[in-house]
Amino acid sequence: MTRTIALAPSIAEMQATAEAALRQLPSAFAARLGDIVLVVEDWPDEETLAELGIDNHYELTGVYEGLPLTERSIEHSGTLPDRVRLFRRPILDEWAERGDETLEHLVAHVVVHEIGHHFGLSDEDMHALEEMVG
Repeated sequence: MTRTIALAPSIAEMQATAEAALRQLPSAFAARLGDIVLVVEDWPDEETLAELGIDNHYELTGVYEGLPLTERSIEHSGTLPDRVRLFRRPILDEWAERGDETLEHLVAHVVVHEIGHHFGLSDEDMHALEEMVG
């Protein structure tokens, strides 16, 4: 078997993959995303890790920063847009460890999970949404 070894995707390439996953969301969810910002970074920063009580930067593949729709009120208008941050290097590491799925599928999984927090979804609901994204 011949295997072609390619370079790891850049931040821009992973950003494009994550945005493609967002476009796959069912219209009922996509319509309620609002001004959510999606950004890919190489690593989580120390402040984020400390806030979440995580010691190993490889353990965090993504984070939702904002207030879930289920917890909002009129008092929250005018605040900064919610943000989903994906972390390229931990995602690549998890992908290499799993070895049983495409990188696109894993990125979509992380995107859906973090977007699920925006909607206040349970883990079970997030899995159902992930099935819809495919």
